[in-house]
Amino acid sequence: MFSSIRSRLWLTYAFLVAAALLIVAAVFVVYVIRNPLAYRQALVKLTAVQGVLLARQEEWENLPPDRLERLFARQGETLEARLLLLDDARRVIVDSNPSAPALDLRRLARLNQTTYDSEGSPWLFKARRLENGRTLIVATPRPRPALLTVLADELMPPLLVGGLMALVLALFLAFGVARWVADPLQRLVNAARAFSGEAARPLPVEGPREVRALLQAFNQMTARVQAGQNAQRAFVANVSHELKTPLTAIQGFAQAILDGTAGTPEAQRQAAQIIYDEAARLHRLALDLLDLARLDSGIADLKRDPLDLNALARGAVERFGPRAQAAGVRLDLELEPLLPEIPGDGDRLAQVLDNLLDNALKFTPSGGQIVIRTRKRGDELEMQVQDTGIGIAPEALPRIFERFYQADPSRQRGQGRGAGLGLSIAREIVAAHGGTISVRSAPGQGSTFFVRLPLQ
Repeated sequence: MFSSIRSRLWLTYAFLVAAALLIVAAVFVVYVIRNPLAYRQALVKLTAVQGVLLARQEEWENLPPDRLERLFARQGETLEARLLLLDDARRVIVDSNPSAPALDLRRLARLNQTTYDSEGSPWLFKARRLENGRTLIVATPRPRPALLTVLADELMPPLLVGGLMALVLALFLAFGVARWVADPLQRLVNAARAFSGEAARPLPVEGPREVRALLQAFNQMTARVQAGQNAQRAFVANVSHELKTPLTAIQGFAQAILDGTAGTPEAQRQAAQIIYDEAARLHRLALDLLDLARLDSGIADLKRDPLDLNALARGAVERFGPRAQAAGVRLDLELEPLLPEIPGDGDRLAQVLDNLLDNALKFTPSGGQIVIRTRKRGDELEMQVQDTGIGIAPEALPRIFERFYQADPSRQRGQGRGAGLGLSIAREIVAAHGGTISVRSAPGQGSTFFVRLPLQ
């Protein structure tokens, strides 16, 4: 019954509220026991008697001691109080009841409300110092009411009624707070148990700040899982597509050789060449997928040697120079001198640069230009690869680094066509170095890729 977090929260709040009310009630009960109604009434009576005597002070302050003693005796009997008059040395001049046990004059001298007689019985008193230096004492035995009388004190009924009302209100509010905290958590528990990835829906963000943060984190996790599942499905579909095309070609031309359809030596040579090209394409695809898997899992063996970006750019120009010359594309360098070295894997970063140059040469027509730039920007080094090619459509820019994504929607096999993994691998390599890669492009205006690597 009380296994849910809501019921346990409610019980916790109820226990705390009840404990607080019990502590307050105990304090009031102690106060009432120490200061019962009879005690307070006695103090009021003493104050009134003292007021009467002080109002008639002129009548008795100058009387001889014997007459004053008789007057105090009559007044004490009438007023039902013990009257004492002390001199300036705290000695008793007159006592309206001299046969009663003597009072502790030390307490009287300190003007307390309670003193004790020689038998240890408590007395309530009121003391007033007169202008002539004497002290007027009005005293009465302290009442000792029974416990039932104390509980019937005038303060107890409102205390009990107020306490019960406060308890009911507090329990009602505690129930609301418990629901406010526990209901979102319970929905989160139910959603986590029934989590199915694609069918999961975001949870409403409500409750205390910490609970809202937890719900937001769960919604973000759900979005990431769904995005991962979608990417996985797309990945499987793309891999299947990339494998199906070369495998179909290999199977078809191999069958042509086997059944004699490619009967001439030239036809057989052409079929064998296609089989070889498609097998090489499959081999490159397998290597790229293995490379991505290693980079994703963080087990790729990346070196951290001092690296000169300018030397890296010069090496890429040497490798791609003949190809660029054959394509009629000018390949230029704009290098900032004296760039500091950065820690990195030269072979991997050369792979990034080769991929960018390969794409630039594919999509830059004859007569165009490709420029490699290096420069220092704050605590980063930046390398740019800019071309004057056909550019990238705006709708393709956000997806250009996705795996298997190709801006050509026809997906027709052509000369130099890749699998759409090069930019994804480049992004993973740059990210493994703590850097970023981005692109700026417009149709017909060429493209510029930016690779930024931290100095440290």
